[in-house]
Amino acid sequence: MKLDNKIAIVTGSGQGIGRDIALKLAGEGAAVVVNDLEPEKGQAVAAEILSAGGKAIACNGDLTEDGFAEKIVDAAVDQLGGLHIVVNNAGYIWNSAIHNHSDEQWDAMMDIHAKAPFRVLRAAGRYFREQVKAERAAGAIPCRKVVNISSISGVYGGPTQISYSAGKMAIIGITNTLAREWGAMNITVNAVAFGFIETRLTQYFDDDAATINVKGRDHKVGFKSELQDQMLNAIPLHRVGNTADAAGAVYLFCIPESDYITGETLVCSGGRK
Repeated sequence: MKLDNKIAIVTGSGQGIGRDIALKLAGEGAAVVVNDLEPEKGQAVAAEILSAGGKAIACNGDLTEDGFAEKIVDAAVDQLGGLHIVVNNAGYIWNSAIHNHSDEQWDAMMDIHAKAPFRVLRAAGRYFREQVKAERAAGAIPCRKVVNISSISGVYGGPTQISYSAGKMAIIGITNTLAREWGAMNITVNAVAFGFIETRLTQYFDDDAATINVKGRDHKVGFKSELQDQMLNAIPLHRVGNTADAAGAVYLFCIPESDYITGETLVCSGGRK
């Protein structure tokens, strides 16, 4: 149990990649704060962890709402007893070519992929500072971990993803900055940039695009099936990643073996660039 006695927040963990991250960390001993925009999904993952003998609570709601970042950090501290790991995973896509891209799209993508993680980390940072003062006086500061989720669209760009790419690059800037700012507190801050991971956002379709509903609005997601071979050929490992692959990459930055790695962005894409 490499994460025994650790307490983690995983945003957007009611399904997909976030769910597998929460299950992975819990399986290694961490107590997890599960979060999702859809309460029933967050509750289900927390219940799944509890039924497997782990520790979890759900703190569901909209990360972009004023005050929610403080609420989720307080949930970890007050209900589980502290905070050691923050995984900023929540997000979704809302794509269109730039000539059709609205201010609303831009704001939505920046809010969830940059502003919400910033707020969570600001709230966590205030708690960390107070804890580290006491720990330094006691002579032992544990290594805490932040893992921010980016995308190869943030690293390399992606057609029709101007605001999504901007948000995912912003989180890399946040990562690099906090790695330097928080190093003295023995906090590592890293990012994982995902490539093509098989989720509801990347599903294949034949006729009409699939949709997801976020805050009452339907967003088109996925790729036409005719592009499947083309996309697979662009991946050196010649397979689409799954949510367990994605969770494994995040886990690497949460375990003690990565205590001397900070300010890095790991691309988890099967070699695709």
